[in-house]
Amino acid sequence: MKTLKCDLCEATAEGETFEAWMKALMPHYVQAHADVMNDPKKTKGDQRKWMAENKVRFDAA
Repeated sequence: MKTLKCDLCEATAEGETFEAWMKALMPHYVQAHADVMNDPKKTKGDQRKWMAENKVRFDAA
């Protein structure tokens, strides 16, 4: 089980896999970072970049 901080604040989430960590982080992200989630300027490319960067962080933990 890995515990990582949110990429935007000090909140943490746990998961055995990157996918499980993302699922655990999602409720926090929706509540605390709704502005980021709903930003109309964000593209699918931004989403892929976020996934790639955070997978690297997860794998390194």
